[in-house]
Amino acid sequence: MGRTRTYQWEDPAILAEAAGRMAGIDFLHLLREGRFPAPPVSRTVDFTLDEVEPGRAVFSLTPGEEHYNPIGSVHGGVFATLLDSAAGCAVQSTLPQGMAYTSLDLTVKFLRRITVETGTVRAIGTVINQGRQTALAQAQLLDAKDRLLAHATSSCLLFPVPDSGR
Repeated sequence: MGRTRTYQWEDPAILAEAAGRMAGIDFLHLLREGRFPAPPVSRTVDFTLDEVEPGRAVFSLTPGEEHYNPIGSVHGGVFATLLDSAAGCAVQSTLPQGMAYTSLDLTVKFLRRITVETGTVRAIGTVINQGRQTALAQAQLLDAKDRLLAHATSSCLLFPVPDSGR
């Protein structure tokens, strides 16, 4: 008998519109508090935003076999998704109302294997440097014993939120 997993998500346009009309830190606080629906990717991968402060964001995930690759451990894409989210949201937490970001690149170094036995992991993103048009962030993926499982750096492009014609 196969295993199944079912999940739901809300219209992502709700989040995109809200993010464009408030400062990044305010948006992320409301998201963390559940006052906005979770982004579809967090439902798909099943991770949560646990902490946010200016220049820092923390996500967590409890690995399950639905995250596994064919060789019996968590797929590197799951690592990368957590690290990209943490680094990107760390940047977003510094942006004023009317500004947005997009990732330009993500460089990931995988250091340890993750399985269901690893338990909950945390991705901690921090801003390293921020200019007018770009930001550099890093993220670390840690287990409950604070062992480094993976590390990433990300460059982000900063830009004004496009006018939606209002």
